[in-house]
Amino acid sequence: MTSVTTSTRIENVRETPVDARRRVSRHGSVALLAMLAPAIVFPLELVLVRGDARFGWIWELSRWPWQLWAIAVCGTVATIGGVLDWRFHRSGDTAVGHSEHRAHVAALAGGGMPLFVLMSAASVMQDPRPMLLPILVVVVATVVMICYDEFRFHRRCGKFEMLTHRLLTIGNGAAWLAWMHWCFARGGGGA
Repeated sequence: MTSVTTSTRIENVRETPVDARRRVSRHGSVALLAMLAPAIVFPLELVLVRGDARFGWIWELSRWPWQLWAIAVCGTVATIGGVLDWRFHRSGDTAVGHSEHRAHVAALAGGGMPLFVLMSAASVMQDPRPMLLPILVVVVATVVMICYDEFRFHRRCGKFEMLTHRLLTIGNGAAWLAWMHWCFARGGGGA
């Protein structure tokens, strides 16, 4: 009886950043649209409520409260940072792994989008105070998810990528604070 042995050579093939980008890229356009949604939807919401007497000032920029200017400036900074980060990740110079991608989706779907919906509702309510607790709960959860993402996955980032993250997170945070002041310190979004 003859015994035949075959050896199977297992090669350790490491995925390149370009391969990883291609693997994860099927979500790229959806991620970009989700990131751009607040910059597009918030102004549209303001246009939609222009018929309400509380929002009659929408077309007169000189009557805009300072909070809306802060939202516009800080939101623009955040959007630029987000687009630059998105482009950097699509360049092939770096890759977003599955775990990091899940953390991004969790922060966006579990935090950013619900927060945007709650803040939008508070903006048009006569008395937004009932929204304060749910908004703060979602903010705390969102900050935890963003911190997890930053401390777990972004410690290795280079200077440019770190800059894009700071523009995105600080810009969004400052825009949110201005929005909160507009909704709650002024006695209602349209007041």
